[in-house]
Amino acid sequence: MSVQGPKVVAFTTVFPHSGQPDAGLFVRERVFRVGQALPLTVVAPVPWFAGRGRWFRSVRPEAPPAEKQAGFDVLHPRFLALPGVFKPLNGLFLALSCFLVMLRLKRRLGFDVIDAHCAYPDGYAAVLLGKWLGVPATVTLCGPEAGLARNVLLRSQIRSALARAARVFAVSDSLRRHALSLGIDAGKIRVVGNGVDLDKFHSLPQRSARRRLGLPPAAPVLVSVGGSAERKGFRRVIDCLAELRRAYPDLCCLVVGGGAGEGDGEQRLRRQAGALGLGESVVFLGAQPPEALNTIYSAADVFVLATRDEGCAGVFLEAMACGLPVVTIRIGGHAELVCRPELGTLVPFGDSTALGQAIADALGKNWDRGEIMAYAAEHAWDERVAVLIEEFRLVAAEGRGRKMLRLGKKAGVTR
Repeated sequence: MSVQGPKVVAFTTVFPHSGQPDAGLFVRERVFRVGQALPLTVVAPVPWFAGRGRWFRSVRPEAPPAEKQAGFDVLHPRFLALPGVFKPLNGLFLALSCFLVMLRLKRRLGFDVIDAHCAYPDGYAAVLLGKWLGVPATVTLCGPEAGLARNVLLRSQIRSALARAARVFAVSDSLRRHALSLGIDAGKIRVVGNGVDLDKFHSLPQRSARRRLGLPPAAPVLVSVGGSAERKGFRRVIDCLAELRRAYPDLCCLVVGGGAGEGDGEQRLRRQAGALGLGESVVFLGAQPPEALNTIYSAADVFVLATRDEGCAGVFLEAMACGLPVVTIRIGGHAELVCRPELGTLVPFGDSTALGQAIADALGKNWDRGEIMAYAAEHAWDERVAVLIEEFRLVAAEGRGRKMLRLGKKAGVTR
């Protein structure tokens, strides 16, 4: 398909590939939808770490140097990533490592906008690259920024990236407020939340969905979806199950997600479930593609996410599109999506008793599934992507205007 308009390079360190198929799915969904309207190339750098015994080893599963996804070019340059106290260097290392790749793209494509996802290290590097290449950069706040900003050095770099970005997109209003707390001009912040693809996510008959998964037709079923890293909170959900099984002896919990880029905690979770005597009550399904997720959601009764660090989880909308109520933690932008009691329940972080009670109440409640699905339908991707496309057009035009002004001033000095 031929598309016209400003050329966009999506820049992100969290993007799916064959080694980590479930990483950055919402980033991919967003940028590929933008790519239906504007020329798009993806630069998805892969971190390497200086380790003992070898100069470098991969931090994440291996990715090819370049590939095609859905017809789009996706490049995976390597960059040096350092942990711990050296983490504040990663933004600079990311920019330096990707400079030649971006320079070649600039000469070949003449791209107009760098679209970065997450303020650090991606956004910080993108702004540096934009400065070096004479291209405006936008930065999307995805959720981890508030936690990262607790580090004073990272906070300074995040503030610098957002201050120098042409636009700041926030996936929730809570992240918009966080940007404001850093002193960022409100005039360049846009709230553009994640959306849901209603063609991929819709309710299927529960009985047939359970039959496909080998689940009992009448058992209460929970589902939790996300990376298996600690912050996603699967262990907090599992901690509640032993008590819940007193009221619901045949309760089943489906755990969906792989390691992505934050480490794979599935074996630790399996040991936890075994130690609690949960046996076959916890079913680990690993990473799943959207077409399989639709069946998994449709087989469940309640969606649970006990994450401690999130911007605005798009999986809520996927679950709601399949008719599931949501039980989750009151953090980030969760209250912006689970905004009515008819949609689910929010509980304080760290209150395991409240989490368990909310799950029990959700299992016992007669939910209006049609109302939940109708709410999800209000959050389809189309309107969100239209806002992004218009903003990229404006950013590119502003960038050209600044370039012409600089050339004009330079010509005046020359004369």
